[in-house]
Amino acid sequence: MTSSGGEGGAAGSARPCAILTDIEGTTSSIAFVKEVLFPFAREHLPGFIDRDAGDPEVARLLDEARALANGQGLSTAEVIAVLLRWIDEDRKATPLKTLQGLVWADGYATGGLKSHVYGDAVTGLRAWHAAGHAMFVFSSGSIAAQRLLFAHTPHGDLTPFFQGYFDTTTGPKLAPESYSKIAAAIGRPAGEVLFLSDHTGELDAAAAAGMRVICLDRGEAVVPADTPHRRVRSFAEIAPGE
Repeated sequence: MTSSGGEGGAAGSARPCAILTDIEGTTSSIAFVKEVLFPFAREHLPGFIDRDAGDPEVARLLDEARALANGQGLSTAEVIAVLLRWIDEDRKATPLKTLQGLVWADGYATGGLKSHVYGDAVTGLRAWHAAGHAMFVFSSGSIAAQRLLFAHTPHGDLTPFFQGYFDTTTGPKLAPESYSKIAAAIGRPAGEVLFLSDHTGELDAAAAAGMRVICLDRGEAVVPADTPHRRVRSFAEIAPGE
């Protein structure tokens, strides 16, 4: 099932619905993630782990990374090397994503990082929140990283707009079951949830779960010409409840 969501402005006058949004390429630039966040994590991760390896949470995440790498005997330095390789591969590994979030938290706290959110996304989120739409995030980045990104934008703290966050602990973004779990978690039939993403594989999975879907085509990702999903250039083209 594919969606349209109707034409018109972001606020609209339609009945409230649930909106689930991706981040990278949807609310925020892929370039910001690839050219700012990932290099920042790669640069600062070794020092962060060396400093906090004795912290119980960091120690647990290192053990999870060892298990994923099938290397229970790996030293801390060797685990760091594995994590850096996973960053280069854009590996969707939960312990890596969580550690990246912790490193980014340091960067946001010290002012070394400021996140990116498209202006049309900010306008849309504000209008949809005011209209009573329940909004949620589903990203491969950890929930902590998601909160940090939306809390530290040039437009201010956007976290009050969202009622919940989902990451890879729910399931893979290309699996329909993940979207079924999210619909159940937010207490809505899948058909009452609108999913926004730039990734056609994710849109296919959400549609297979029964969600309405819209493709954000910002020119950063390759969107197949024959995609069956409605394609828009900005949040301004979406009226969620129609």
